[in-house]
Amino acid sequence: MGHKFLVHAPGDSVGVAVEPIRGGETVEGVVLEDDSTVRLKAADDIPLGHKIALAAVKPGDPVVKYGEPVGRATAAIAPGTHVHAHNLKSARW
Repeated sequence: MGHKFLVHAPGDSVGVAVEPIRGGETVEGVVLEDDSTVRLKAADDIPLGHKIALAAVKPGDPVVKYGEPVGRATAAIAPGTHVHAHNLKSARW
């Protein structure tokens, strides 16, 4: 199985889809810093370029990408869930 998402840094709570991911599909991702892999079952369809949750995030908790908080969860986020504007408030806006 080839990887379908990238994780920018160890400890990130999200990865980024490099191919469309179908809900229910078991997918593998690669951590760029150390070439380790992460496998999980997608709970939702994840479009190309969108984020997939790697870990559970509680409402109000930071969502981490690039080893840095990129926003806060506005709803509970489960592993494998699509992370986007519907459940994430950007740190930039």
